[in-house]
Amino acid sequence: MNLIIDIGNTVVKLAAFDEKQVHEVFFDSTRQVENWQSFIQKYHFTKVMISSVVSLSEQMVLFFDSLNIPVSYLNAATPLPITNLYKTPQTLGYDRIAAVVGANELKPAHNLLVIDAGTCITYDFIDSKSCYHGGNISPGLNMRFKALHEFTGKLPLITAEGESMFLGNTTETAIRAGVWQGINFEIEGYILKMLDKYPDLFVFLTGGDTFSFDDSIKSVIFADRFLVLKGLNRILNFNNGRI
Repeated sequence: MNLIIDIGNTVVKLAAFDEKQVHEVFFDSTRQVENWQSFIQKYHFTKVMISSVVSLSEQMVLFFDSLNIPVSYLNAATPLPITNLYKTPQTLGYDRIAAVVGANELKPAHNLLVIDAGTCITYDFIDSKSCYHGGNISPGLNMRFKALHEFTGKLPLITAEGESMFLGNTTETAIRAGVWQGINFEIEGYILKMLDKYPDLFVFLTGGDTFSFDDSIKSVIFADRFLVLKGLNRILNFNNGRI
């Protein structure tokens, strides 16, 4: 079995894969390696792929070295099962490239827009010939709430949970509606713009945040919360002679 470890900005995900199938996923927001041991001991892992968007702590490095399993670290030099046209691959987020690799495996030979709504919202495009062209990065949900509070003198810090409507009638609901509706319009705008250029487009939505969309575009959206993990597993298999 493959062990996939995805270290994000806020959550660490550990996944057990049997070939291409997700067997189990463990989520940890503490970044304490002691919490991972019981999950790893449940399975007989033969290979490990690690992807991190943050610098690994010394504790993490020592822990990975102690696994006694062949470990691969995703980096800019890692061979990929797609063509990467990004001009600065050394600066490309590993979660972004993994997500498009995962989407390409699920919908090969299709034009795909991959939207990852996490700490940031990323928009990435891979074409029907498996060529990754790049994409855009936008502030995520909680980042927008924090920015409104920290860069103004009086706006309060609120959370996504609570009363919401299309047009707010209090400062709290105005902020919440502004952030939620702003993201909805942003995502729908990207999808409609890309559909205009690629009418056969499919859209993959992944990440921790969920949104509601207009019925006219729901039919092209596929939600897959494990898209990055699936992409990392595919990259690991690819580098071990199994696609």
